[in-house]
Amino acid sequence: MLLQQLVNGLMLGSTYSLIAIGYALIFGVLGLVHLAHGEVFMMGALIGLQLVLWLHAGPAVALVGALLGTAVLGIIIELTAFRPIRARHGPIFAPMVSTIGVGLILQEVATKAFGGEQVGFPHRLEPVTWRLGPITISSVQLLILGVSLALMVALHLWVTRTRMGMAMRASAESTLTARLLGISTDRVILVTFAVASALAGAAGVLVGLSFNAISPFMGIDMGVKGLAIMLLGGLGNIYGAMVGGLLLGAIEVLSVAYLASSYRDAFVFAVMILILIFRPQGLFGVGQVR
Repeated sequence: MLLQQLVNGLMLGSTYSLIAIGYALIFGVLGLVHLAHGEVFMMGALIGLQLVLWLHAGPAVALVGALLGTAVLGIIIELTAFRPIRARHGPIFAPMVSTIGVGLILQEVATKAFGGEQVGFPHRLEPVTWRLGPITISSVQLLILGVSLALMVALHLWVTRTRMGMAMRASAESTLTARLLGISTDRVILVTFAVASALAGAAGVLVGLSFNAISPFMGIDMGVKGLAIMLLGGLGNIYGAMVGGLLLGAIEVLSVAYLASSYRDAFVFAVMILILIFRPQGLFGVGQVR
């Protein structure tokens, strides 16, 4: 029983990690919180679903379409909600307020275009299950874990091995210094938004496949959890976001299995608050952040 719940928590937590990594990437470079990130996650799920319905395709097409579609959406958000305010040296909270507006717009657009009811992927995508001793694993769970881990590894290699990744790390340390060194910080920020949004879009498809319940309002809960995970792992720390997501997923699943499911979110956030009380910088934070 415990082993099964830990496996379930690992699957759920891996999707949480993808969402939280997006928060961490944007905060690490800009020092700002993208409050429409949950709605980007929602749009990824809807894009993937529509591709499956229109093209009669499988999960691979849904994932690729969501990755590309939300990457473009992230670029649009940066160009319209962040860059103009940054160019005019607006107040620090102005971009956060503008992204709240972006989130509401995305909700309304999704509701008008696709309706406000919950929908799911077609029955032909129903998972196949296997039993390995005391553990039952479905094809969807394996897909979620495989895709999530692959994206995390690819992100790690991109951040540590490519010129753009190194430019992003330099910009995260100091955008002024990076600019003086000849790095185009505007380009770095644009790429950061594209990558962060693509990860959220992929998470949207994976969560949609797992729960088979997609709606224009699904991004609210996931957005809050992603933000909480970023705080738990350490502001702007992508590896902290990875570990924090897995930890939160395990805690959530265990609380449902051994406590009351109605208190799932309350228990999860209570644990997070306790950790932050005793370690305010988060699990992988190294002190005060800018």
